[in-house]
Amino acid sequence: MNAPIRVLVVDDSSFMRGAVARLLSADRHFEVCGQARDGLDAVKLASELCPDVITMDFNMPGLNGAEATRRILAERPLPIVMLSAHTRDGAAETVDALAAGAVDFVEKPDGEVSANMSNVRDELIQKLLTAAGAKVLSAPPAGSASTRSASEPPVSRRAARSAVRHMPPGLRIVVVASSTGGPSALVRVLPTLRLAEHAALLVVQHMPPAFTAALADQLSDRVGYAVREARAGDALEPGLALVAPGGKHLLVARSGRLALSDAPPQHGVRPAADVTLKSAAQAYGARTVGVVLIGMGRDGATGLAAVKAAGGRTLAQDRGSCTVYGMPRAAVEMGVVDEVVALDRIGSVVSKLVS
Repeated sequence: MNAPIRVLVVDDSSFMRGAVARLLSADRHFEVCGQARDGLDAVKLASELCPDVITMDFNMPGLNGAEATRRILAERPLPIVMLSAHTRDGAAETVDALAAGAVDFVEKPDGEVSANMSNVRDELIQKLLTAAGAKVLSAPPAGSASTRSASEPPVSRRAARSAVRHMPPGLRIVVVASSTGGPSALVRVLPTLRLAEHAALLVVQHMPPAFTAALADQLSDRVGYAVREARAGDALEPGLALVAPGGKHLLVARSGRLALSDAPPQHGVRPAADVTLKSAAQAYGARTVGVVLIGMGRDGATGLAAVKAAGGRTLAQDRGSCTVYGMPRAAVEMGVVDEVVALDRIGSVVSKLVS
């Protein structure tokens, strides 16, 4: 039997620390190796105990969860899962922590102090298991100047040539898909992406309602163009980035306007990137660029296939810069990716395609 996963539980509430610790200790996969009462204590114990994974509260005195996450990751790449209150402030704070490098988050069922953590037991356990197996990057990966890591399957010369063809005139549309670990990837990619007067951007990040609006705000503070959550009827405009709202599929009409759909989830998620990518390919054809970033599962692969079939360009993040190499792997293995690119080069590669 494998050794249990050692967990550091961080929360300023002694009740919550005990509740989370009891929940995890009752599962054979985990051993609670320590409990931290605030952010400063978390930084200290993370260094001393070197746990396999950390559960991190956000709203703590002195040093909040995002700040503690930054300090911990500056010392060593430890996977962190946030425990978030389901409020507007809680969403903004959680997205801040995710942008800082936390792998994922779980919503507390009853606010900051939750008596019913058993309601999210399965979700918490699954996300901790995933996070414990993730490769957390505490700094930009070495060799990021390369467009393909040595461990990636080779992309054909024909596919590579197709990625640098001049795109047809008219408005281009860039669709970026991400899931687990996505916010931290997005805050590295979008500031280097130049849309100018040539392209509009759609971001599909797997997140529930309220969190996608907070993500749009977080991105807007970091990039040189407008970013907001998408609304039904929005028109695609050059230099504008729109984030698919949680709980809705985002579709692109041939008119260049957006629609929202309550259709069933795909791959267990809504919004699903496949839905947006396929509709973008139908509406914009060879003027479409599809990009699949970090995340679990297979969402985005068939969407990239539709973009490629329509004559558009397709990119995927490389294994070396991925915390969770699921979605990009699925697209690469399907054979629908023109270029496999390190995270820190994706923005510049896409900028050249749409210029």
